Amino acid sequence: MGWTVHHRRETASTNLDARGGAPWSAFTADFQTAGRGRLDHRWHASGGVNLMMSAVVPVDGMAAEAAATFPLVAGLAVVRALSSLCPDAPAPFLLKWPNDVYAAGRKVCGILCERDGERIVAGIGVNVGERDFPAELAGRATSLALLLPDAPPPVAAVRDAVLGEIARLHAEWRRDGFAALWPQVSAADFLRGRGVEVVQTDADFSPVTGVSNGIRPDGSLDVGGVPVFAGEVRFGPVLV
Repeated sequence: MGWTVHHRRETASTNLDARGGAPWSAFTADFQTAGRGRLDHRWHASGGVNLMMSAVVPVDGMAAEAAATFPLVAGLAVVRALSSLCPDAPAPFLLKWPNDVYAAGRKVCGILCERDGERIVAGIGVNVGERDFPAELAGRATSLALLLPDAPPPVAAVRDAVLGEIARLHAEWRRDGFAALWPQVSAADFLRGRGVEVVQTDADFSPVTGVSNGIRPDGSLDVGGVPVFAGEVRFGPVLV
């Protein structure tokens, strides 16, 4: 699948730039003045050294519950791309439900997917060359430059690898459904076996607490036998 890439040196948000964009277009920037993650969390990224990108993919004709699994598809695309680009990384790249990528216990990528009519805008931020995080993030975030201080890949290489994986996985996802990708998602599950608390965001429910039994074939997270379809996760060490 050929992508059309639109780049700006500075923008408010690549997700805003991508609203109304044609399928298979990607919007990138060196710096965002109003970048954000899920639940309106602010996304920190220094200018020019990290990947800030929003990719537009078609979901025409898909039921809402099927399209809702795309954040995990996008996360798997990032896991595959970074694993291929960084074979010497000291720890594997893993998918933290519902849409982050972790390495060595710290966040290296955040994803924000938003429905836009018959398209999904997938905002993807990868810490590539970042070496200095604010104090409040220093213990929770990492970058490819910190994982591979001698040879982090260029931002453009990360962009192209992620877009290539999104196109490949999107085709399989549309044809065969999320369950076809679930074995790969499950194999890269960061939360499996950890004690977690999930603050659900799809309804006014109390937090769900327990040991994560992993991501289910329908895209939900199994927390002590309870399927959770949307929420923000706090996690502890691996217990089982």
